[in-house]
Amino acid sequence: MPEFARCNVTLPARLLVRSLDIPVIAAGGIMDGAGIAAALMLGASAAQPGTAFIACPESLANDDFRAALHSEASRHTVMTRAISGRPARCLANRFTTLGATIPVDRIPNYPIAYNAGKALNAAAKAAGKPGFGAHWAGQGAPLARCQPAARLVAELASELALA
Repeated sequence: MPEFARCNVTLPARLLVRSLDIPVIAAGGIMDGAGIAAALMLGASAAQPGTAFIACPESLANDDFRAALHSEASRHTVMTRAISGRPARCLANRFTTLGATIPVDRIPNYPIAYNAGKALNAAAKAAGKPGFGAHWAGQGAPLARCQPAARLVAELASELALA
């Protein structure tokens, strides 16, 4: 099985492709066929849309996450270590606000932080206090489309063919 390198298309993907002797899978901000085409033009072997699929009914995103994705919140993503112990981009919510008050060196590593975050979210939901979920999302979140995954894949392929 070959090794793969993942890169965010906002990083110097072209430099990675030129310097690595393994396939590069571009990820980050890829929401449509034009984004896929851009990644492939930079030399990536494949593109991996992620946030593009959150609004699909097949995803496991809960109602709070879906509502945030289709609100002004989708335009305000933040980087945080608080949710998982690893840097990741997500929609700003009560959890990220809380996490911003904790010094980075005080946040436990994965999986300790992630398990604690899941427990916090469960307790908050049980108390009727939403906004503590891990609402992972990239900067392309405002472009999310609410439709079945198969239809989204067909649209991405159609858009790629036109790009």
